[in-house]
Amino acid sequence: MKKTVLRTLAVGAATALALAPTSANAIPLDVDYDAVGSSTIASTGGTVPIGPTVFSSTVDSAGGPGSLTGSLPIPSVTTEFKAAGFLPIKATVHFEEAAPVTGQLVRDGRLTRVESEASYYIRLSNVKAAYIFPTFVGSNCRTKEPVTIPANTPAGETFNIVTGGNLEGEFTIGDFENCNLTTGIINALVPGDGNTADITVSNGRIVN
Repeated sequence: MKKTVLRTLAVGAATALALAPTSANAIPLDVDYDAVGSSTIASTGGTVPIGPTVFSSTVDSAGGPGSLTGSLPIPSVTTEFKAAGFLPIKATVHFEEAAPVTGQLVRDGRLTRVESEASYYIRLSNVKAAYIFPTFVGSNCRTKEPVTIPANTPAGETFNIVTGGNLEGEFTIGDFENCNLTTGIINALVPGDGNTADITVSNGRIVN
């Protein structure tokens, strides 16, 4: 019973520190969240699961409405789609973190929302056409430049430091390189804009 009361007080204090008016003496909080979601690739019509994983964040409310930094590792996943609308393609997609997640906690009237972005290289491996014939992309087939993925609170929704919230964004995938003889084919199929990511973070817990 005593532990439950102490944990409740700690969570309440964390919430107050993260969302109350800021001051130069505010203490950064390390908070972990469970994260799960999906990404839709516009050019292929395929959906790539995101997680489940853990979003490890640091919230610092000193000197402004609040900054947010952290790490969101995305597990590799095998996905399937149809090239040109009919040729089955199967591939393992890897999201390699290129930079920490960075952003802000922003007050919007009585709501608090997140405006942030993450940066990943997208790497492909084990690519097979018609599920059978390997295309020999090698182990270094990835985007030339990191892909920046916004992760923002949807309009009209709120983000809570303890319970979390929904995050979404639209992003562009650039050209790939080092895919051996299939580089041109992959660049004709995958890159483009209009891709989306939807992530729900929940179960916030203080780790420091």
